[in-house]
Amino acid sequence: DTVTVAMPPHNPHAPSDAPLDAPADSNATAAPEQVKPRVLSSMASVRSYSVNSGNSVVPLRPAVKDYAWGIRGLDSRVARFALESGIIDEVDPDMPYAELWIGTHEKGPAHLISGTTLEELLNGQLPFLFKVLSCGKTLSIQAHPDKKLAEKLHIENPSAYGDANHKPEMAIALTPFEAMCGFRRIEEIAQLLKKHPEFAACISDEAKLAVFMSDDPSLQSGALRTLFHSFMNCDRDVSTKQLKLLLKRLYAEQSLNPHDHESPPWERKCARAVLRLAQQFPNDAGAMAPFFLNYLLIAPGEAFFMAPNEPHAYVAGEIIECMACSDNVVRAGLTPKFKDVPNLVDMLTYSTGGPSIDAGTPCYGDTRIIRYTPPVPEFEVMIVTCNPGETLTMPQLSVAAIFIVIEGSGNTDNEDGQRLVMRPGRTYFVPPGCPPLTFAVNETKRGPLRVAVAHENLHVDDPTVVNPEGPSHWKGEFDVDKPRLEIPDLGSLSPHPSPRVMQPKD
Repeated sequence: DTVTVAMPPHNPHAPSDAPLDAPADSNATAAPEQVKPRVLSSMASVRSYSVNSGNSVVPLRPAVKDYAWGIRGLDSRVARFALESGIIDEVDPDMPYAELWIGTHEKGPAHLISGTTLEELLNGQLPFLFKVLSCGKTLSIQAHPDKKLAEKLHIENPSAYGDANHKPEMAIALTPFEAMCGFRRIEEIAQLLKKHPEFAACISDEAKLAVFMSDDPSLQSGALRTLFHSFMNCDRDVSTKQLKLLLKRLYAEQSLNPHDHESPPWERKCARAVLRLAQQFPNDAGAMAPFFLNYLLIAPGEAFFMAPNEPHAYVAGEIIECMACSDNVVRAGLTPKFKDVPNLVDMLTYSTGGPSIDAGTPCYGDTRIIRYTPPVPEFEVMIVTCNPGETLTMPQLSVAAIFIVIEGSGNTDNEDGQRLVMRPGRTYFVPPGCPPLTFAVNETKRGPLRVAVAHENLHVDDPTVVNPEGPSHWKGEFDVDKPRLEIPDLGSLSPHPSPRVMQPKD
């Protein structure tokens, strides 16, 4: 019982251990290849209905990407999803499966069972790109350009910047997720310059003076720019030497006092982050990034939005990510790939404070449907949860949508008799006006069915996930004007507690 599926073949000139797809940000452009048929085991979701109607839900084959920072083997959600959706026959335990792309972007287009691309079905592109990321190590320090800059970069360097679109993006955590996002408050950076002379040695005297003298908020953006420019342009011999000295001191301090509770928690977190990044990227001064970027831990179900021209670097964990249909990335550190320091320094907004963390909001009159809405028109995401013994009917959407099963199992039905078997990793395209699907989970199941749905933004005037425009939205990881923070009581720890203040001793 088999189905013949047309799938893009591997590059015939690539070695046997080459990635399934060329890296999304590779400077090389692969020659177009003919789609060749391949035989896959029949899937219940494929057999259970036909797609004769233009309103049919259509199963998709995403594109899988393996980058060095991915999670290896079956530990990767990307690998498990790729196996379930039929785009790989087996999981290589040594391969770092990093990203699953679901959309119409030319570097990783989704295909139908027939081998037709989703773009061919639509006769055009979706405005968004939906992804699953499995991050085993840190991604590069990067930012994404706005539309004006993207057009300019694409004209000047099309091999590095392959399209002319901007790339605002939103991440929703599937596991505890670590990320560096946005610049720290200027007071925090000043404190760290005093505490870590090795970091200070990578910064010019002019930049340090600008930081220490920027009490006036109107001066802080310029001071940040001066500091970041100085750090990113520090002589490599100097930064490498100072990084080695810093690591030697931090390791010695940890060895002498492994349970240090005298330093504030945020300072200890900084030190641990630097040591971790330095292990992943030896001799890369970008390991000092936690000294000027906020280091955040996002709980499952929480989301944040990264607007264009804001610095960030994902560190570890798994997320679903939705963005405008673009692959433009401007990098400056923690990567062996092309670095574009001048453009990154010039493009950033130099606002301070991290992104707002959001847990979504119920919608369509059902608390089991949670929407995550950014302040951009290209996309929004819904997370739908159907518990054992329940049914849940999706709203009928006026725009095209993509959904992927991210947890649990169940089945669906609709008035057209389309019946789908839901398993983690299965991915579908939902055309505009498609009869609503009803999800059902057998009462004997031990966990819920959870589905992520991406579509064009239908609530752009009512965003849930926003990007702060200044430090007033988020006061940073600590407040230097207050007494030292005490570690919160773990028994009452919430995802984002307000830590108690330790009163100074007499």
